[in-house]
Amino acid sequence: MFRKTRFFTLLLLFIAAAVPAQPDTLRLIFAGDIMGHSPQIKSAETAPGKYDYTPCFRYVKPVLSKADLAIGNLELTLPGKPPYTGYPMFRSPNALAPALKDAGFDILVTANNHSNDSRGQGVANTIEVLQQQGFLQTGTFKNQRERGALYPLMVYKDGFKLAFLNYTYGTNGVPTEAPTIVNLIDTVQIKADLAEARARQPDCIIVVMHWGLEYQLAENAEQRALARLLIAHGADMVIGAHPHVVQPIKKESATAPDGTRREAVVVYSMGNFISNQQQANTDIGILFQVEIVKNKGVSKARVGRYGYIPVWRYIHKAANGKSTYFALPVSRVEQNADLLPGMPAASRSVMIKSAETVRKRLAGVPEIKP
Repeated sequence: MFRKTRFFTLLLLFIAAAVPAQPDTLRLIFAGDIMGHSPQIKSAETAPGKYDYTPCFRYVKPVLSKADLAIGNLELTLPGKPPYTGYPMFRSPNALAPALKDAGFDILVTANNHSNDSRGQGVANTIEVLQQQGFLQTGTFKNQRERGALYPLMVYKDGFKLAFLNYTYGTNGVPTEAPTIVNLIDTVQIKADLAEARARQPDCIIVVMHWGLEYQLAENAEQRALARLLIAHGADMVIGAHPHVVQPIKKESATAPDGTRREAVVVYSMGNFISNQQQANTDIGILFQVEIVKNKGVSKARVGRYGYIPVWRYIHKAANGKSTYFALPVSRVEQNADLLPGMPAASRSVMIKSAETVRKRLAGVPEIKP
């Protein structure tokens, strides 16, 4: 009996040793421009001075909840007091922050051309409000001391260690008021920041860039050059925002200073997540979903499977004239006709046509249907 037990024990140990250990996987979802135009502010007002943005994210919340980390680009400021305004100076109520948290966002990047729309007070208050809601945040800072202590943003999740960096091409000519800081695209500073990120030995370095030209459906030479510089100096993934339309997703490669060849996924622009923009192609954006994979006993993770989820901006008008802005995952609506029973056929048709243009533009990249 003892010999049989020992035999089966050894057999089980042999089988266990022969089966490769399953790698650890971390799922990330990135969202495009979170905007706050005047009609959006008005639609979120429930009473004088009271706002609720929670309904806007009702249909996308189940998608974001499937991520281990959900990251959004907050292209507005939270000044904490009226006047609340849309374009060209984005000043939204603080109530947007808890709605984004409820929707499932974990990290918000805040370096963009509208970072200074509420001046220095707005930069600081935006950071404070996000921190109070439990967000991790980077790209803007209340002072140099905080940037030195908190940048690059190091995120620890389920055994993974990630470094996030975030930069913008400018701030629409509105100067940054001391002591606040908005990370600008400065290649000397970026190289130094990436060196610091590498020194911390993360599993993955992710750079979120606010770059490119508005409304252009393809990336430009400057974006490509910047992407290659980022990759050469350590970026494992580059995520783009600002053009307000979806641009290509590509694998780019570059030669590092030590002569090694490096490759990384570059999402040139995710388009809008939610906004009131009416220009062509601005009513739809994407969520970019990617898996970070780490094998047992390997110090460095790798980028695994990735794909996109089309998200359409739908403005629902109730019988009483009240409008509600929704971020709609297109495939969820396509697969479930009863998801939005009050959605007009004309709106559904526009949504499908908008999604098809994005699907053609991203041909070759997997579409994920949540």
